[in-house]
Amino acid sequence: MSSSVPFEETVNVYESAFQPVKITAVQNPLCKNGHEDQSDASDFPDGGLTAWGTALGAFLIQFCGFGYASAYGVYQDFYTQTYLTNATPSAIAWIGSVNGFLLLSVGLVSGRMLDRGSFYYLMIIGCLLQSFFLFMLSLAKPNGYYQIFLTQGIGSGVATGLTNVPSIAVVSHHFERRKSFVMGLVVAGASLGSIFHPIMLNNLINGRFGFANGVRASAGMISGLLFIACLLMRTRLPPQPKAMSYTRVLRDSLTDPVYVCTCVWMATFEVGWTFETFYLQLDSTMHGLSNGFSFYSLAILHFGSFIGRLTAGVVSAYAGIPNTVVGASLISSTIIFAMIGLRSVTSVALIGIGYGYFGGVCVAMMAPLISHLTPEISDLGVRIGISFVMSSIGFLVGAPICGAFLSWNYVWWKPVVFAGSITICGSIMFTSMQFFLKIRQKTARVCSKEATI
Repeated sequence: MSSSVPFEETVNVYESAFQPVKITAVQNPLCKNGHEDQSDASDFPDGGLTAWGTALGAFLIQFCGFGYASAYGVYQDFYTQTYLTNATPSAIAWIGSVNGFLLLSVGLVSGRMLDRGSFYYLMIIGCLLQSFFLFMLSLAKPNGYYQIFLTQGIGSGVATGLTNVPSIAVVSHHFERRKSFVMGLVVAGASLGSIFHPIMLNNLINGRFGFANGVRASAGMISGLLFIACLLMRTRLPPQPKAMSYTRVLRDSLTDPVYVCTCVWMATFEVGWTFETFYLQLDSTMHGLSNGFSFYSLAILHFGSFIGRLTAGVVSAYAGIPNTVVGASLISSTIIFAMIGLRSVTSVALIGIGYGYFGGVCVAMMAPLISHLTPEISDLGVRIGISFVMSSIGFLVGAPICGAFLSWNYVWWKPVVFAGSITICGSIMFTSMQFFLKIRQKTARVCSKEATI
């Protein structure tokens, strides 16, 4: 599978399964399965004010939703050292973990509601709640752990989960010939947000604004962008008549060893990913690096991830999707162990760029990998959605467990070894998936020959 547009490698795997409502993602992909296309390709406008306005609105939703959630490492650092000093690093990590878990898992609910024609309700309610909970976060008092957990962890997680899937899916209402390119641009909003928001939040919260005013300033900006997004986005196609059964596909998938190995790998990968994104800035600060540099450590990591996601499609076109994932997973797992030697600006930059790049390749290849391993294309959307909900379990528990190993004494080698070992084991299990895949391919060739006789 090759393309001149880097995002198209990841985007194309969704297109045959989601008609007319399709969904794609590169940092966070949750998908809904659709049915037969109700409109001929010639009916799609593939441009125009409404279509491009919808694409811009979806870009803003991704920028403010998944992009903002990816900046939680800034809050982890600030809460640990300044605002929640009576809470352990593990307890603080639960806030960001629950937020990310809900962002991914609520997509299963919002996706089904989208199929039933509830797009505008989802977007309006989700955007209002996201704005509301961010402003409520600014009212949280120092050491008010449960205030922050309820607003930022649960409230914001549910709000962004309501808008994440529908905002991407609605783009396919307006584009057919250009949909791969446009969906790639939309998904880039999350990647760019993960670079922009850490820089902004560090300068606001740790600057002259302070926590309360800094969060309010970011909430005001996000509220304005979300309001513009709601005004821009429009649906065009009718609701789906019925939805695919998750229960049936889940039952069939759990008997597929290839699929199970892949889901286990995705969950273990999330353990390493959350460790890096939650603790890299805190690690840099605790090792005496200047705030002027430490505040940009997350931006460096996410910039590397952005480049990795851009180039993943090109690499997989030559090496193959499974081989690309195996290589990137093993390398990114090894880089985690380098956190033990983090002592200087150079080490932070190398770890950030290195892990960000190869981790970004893994993130970009998750959905294409599930597509590659799915025998029945009609099950693709549901299998992708289920796999990402299962992987979100790793997102949920990874950072808090690492925080427990870190403890009050900030013994960094313990969480590094834990996260690195878990991801290495997951990578090895995923490599074993190749064995099952070869058996499947051999069986398929035998059945094909028998059918032609």
